[in-house]
Amino acid sequence: MSPIETNGKIIRVVKMEFEESRVDDFLNIFAASKDRIKSFSGCTHLQLLRDESDPAVFFTYSHWNSNDDLENYRRSDLFKSVWSNTKKLFRSSPQAWSLIDQTALMSEAL
Repeated sequence: MSPIETNGKIIRVVKMEFEESRVDDFLNIFAASKDRIKSFSGCTHLQLLRDESDPAVFFTYSHWNSNDDLENYRRSDLFKSVWSNTKKLFRSSPQAWSLIDQTALMSEAL
């Protein structure tokens, strides 16, 4: 298999399932930290999505200029603080994916 071609940009999706009684705690954490996350170097987009059938399931959807920018955020004091408070609220282990937008690469090749 050949290496994946990328323009450097990364989309990060994190699925989190919370104890129902802790959802408001999570929403307060997110509200208090979203602007600092969005202004972190390399972050160009941040969304919080909620599952329509299970109101205790959320996804964060963020865009990063590069994997290095994402990793710098994940090593930051900001991430450590937000994540240490958030992970106490989970009902199951979170799942995360780092993705490459193939549509942009396809249009560049045409």
